[in-house]
Amino acid sequence: MASRKNAAIGFIFITLLIDVIGFGIIIPVMPNLIEELGHVNVSQASKIGGWLLFAFAITQFIFSPLIGNLSDRYGRRPVLLATLFAFSLDYLLLAFAPTLGWLFVGRVIAGITGASFTTASAYIADISSPEDRAKNFGMIGAAFGLGFVIGPMIGGLLGGLGTRVPFMVAAGLCFLNFLYGLFILPESLKPESRRPFEWVRAIPGVGLLNLRKYPAMKGLIIALILVYLGGHAVQTNWSFFTIERFKWTPGMIGISLTVVGVLVGAVQAGLTRVLNPKLGNEKSIYIGLALYAFGMLLFAFASESWMMFVFLVPYCLGGICGPALQSIMAGYVPANEQGELQGSLAGLMSATTIVGPLLMTNTFAYFTGKNAPIYFPGSSFLLGAILMVASAIIAYYSLHVKKAFQQV
Repeated sequence: MASRKNAAIGFIFITLLIDVIGFGIIIPVMPNLIEELGHVNVSQASKIGGWLLFAFAITQFIFSPLIGNLSDRYGRRPVLLATLFAFSLDYLLLAFAPTLGWLFVGRVIAGITGASFTTASAYIADISSPEDRAKNFGMIGAAFGLGFVIGPMIGGLLGGLGTRVPFMVAAGLCFLNFLYGLFILPESLKPESRRPFEWVRAIPGVGLLNLRKYPAMKGLIIALILVYLGGHAVQTNWSFFTIERFKWTPGMIGISLTVVGVLVGAVQAGLTRVLNPKLGNEKSIYIGLALYAFGMLLFAFASESWMMFVFLVPYCLGGICGPALQSIMAGYVPANEQGELQGSLAGLMSATTIVGPLLMTNTFAYFTGKNAPIYFPGSSFLLGAILMVASAIIAYYSLHVKKAFQQV
């Protein structure tokens, strides 16, 4: 049984890794494809790229709860395989897109099929014991980290062969992933653990409201929202800040992002699996959020380029909090609602992807503009640190209110 679980976790890791590699492959060439199809310059292409990201995020926000609820009804395997197959078709569509309009169609499809992370997270929750749940959830972060190291590197090399080539390779990878799952992946949700599908529970936000029946869940959801929002201080503003503060070139930015990917992969795949069993979920949350906040505070006041690389260490170590927080939340919910939970959380992440970049880029723009009351390029990092501290306070309050509730 243990060997089968390990094999299943290995498959899920490979599935997510290939998904992220496929996404990363197209990053270096997407601007060129937008310029080619839209007959625009790079400045105009960046605006179009922003709208493409918006189309992806809003679609994922809408469909993640639906995909999660479908996996609670029909099982994880068929839903995961369907999204993988559709993802491969999406990349083919992008590879042969004749107009910008087709790129938007492709991003909408990607928003739907990107919900494979929802089903994969529910799968991990199904097969994990309470002791192993956090370290197994850490494999998701590891897949992100390693995928964003490997994908852009391959994409940059393939881009030299033509703008469309990386999309074709990404399509091939996703289809191989589908075939791999078709013949190897077992089902994780037993028939007796499934529940009827209810349309009302697939509406974005309704799933989160349904989770209110579990003590402490409301506070943990708010804490998670703050983590997602705070994270955009780095995810959205890294390039803008380093160009403004240190005049970094695209090459230097690329190197720094590679370092981020390596550190995130090491923390999620290795350190989380070692530290979490020793610290426990609750301490992992507080320590992780403290490290996130400390890292962002250091970024905000960095005065030399080399400092950014050094300060990445405490920031990336903060990644131990995410799997622990997700593990605690999954522990409150029965097996036949794991898909709904993970779908709701994925939708929540998509919603913060709509709000977070606007919040952080506008903060950065305000404090670096001509009319700024004080010139402070690190303002978005400082805001992110404040949000992480607030998240830790809310998580602590929520978890201890729950304990008090159980003792009454």
